Amino acid sequence: MTATVTGPDFLALQVRDVEAAAAFFERHLGLTRAPQAPPGAVVFATRPIPFAVREPLPGVDLGSGRPGLGVALWLATGDARALHDRLSAAGVTVLGAPQDGPFGRMFTFLGPEGYPLTAHEV
Repeated sequence: MTATVTGPDFLALQVRDVEAAAAFFERHLGLTRAPQAPPGAVVFATRPIPFAVREPLPGVDLGSGRPGLGVALWLATGDARALHDRLSAAGVTVLGAPQDGPFGRMFTFLGPEGYPLTAHEV
């Protein structure tokens, strides 16, 4: 067997307030918590890749600038316009109207603690 990587297997955002971040993803994006999670984390029942919010790992300083700088996290949606409108109506900071992108209709919004998140239609 060759030691290669086949792709992402788990994604997590490190946040200062795990419960507030989890509530954001539940309330605004409709994610559901998985039945089990490690201490200090909330894991969501997303497919094909599990997604979580968790306490910062040792050595991570979330106060040093914009979180996630240089990382692009794209989330799949069935209707980019409807999600955009719902997030805008809920007061979530949306960085632009839906537009055609390389993977379909997409837009970017700010998630918990200022993480930029892009939703794209699949």
